[in-house]
Amino acid sequence: MHLVGVSRPPEQQEIQSYRPGGFTVSGRRLRGSVMVFAERVEGWEVTDAAALQARHLERFRACDPPLDLLLLGLGARFLVPDAAVLRSLAEWRLSYELMTTPAACRTFNLLLAEGRRVAAALIALPETGEPG
Repeated sequence: MHLVGVSRPPEQQEIQSYRPGGFTVSGRRLRGSVMVFAERVEGWEVTDAAALQARHLERFRACDPPLDLLLLGLGARFLVPDAAVLRSLAEWRLSYELMTTPAACRTFNLLLAEGRRVAAALIALPETGEPG
């Protein structure tokens, strides 16, 4: 689905669309799950919310300055991660929101346009024929 853009500085990332198997971020078509920061986007090895572990989120803990909010896009359907993951986020004092990937894409763009220090960990939607 294509997302309607909001005004943003050219150095900031914008999630322009999501689709089964990937995303388009600031004009780059990316395959698989991604981590989106205000100034960059990186591939992310997580393909299933049930397999999410705290170690997959370490990059967000290290942000300087610290994030206002981490958006966790957990795929096509909402799923609460393992309690150990949530405990780690709390110990790191990292504010987060759990949501579906489409909701996280929309929310990222809006919060970034408001000047918030936000990042998103986005699990790609399943390709056709994959469980979702």
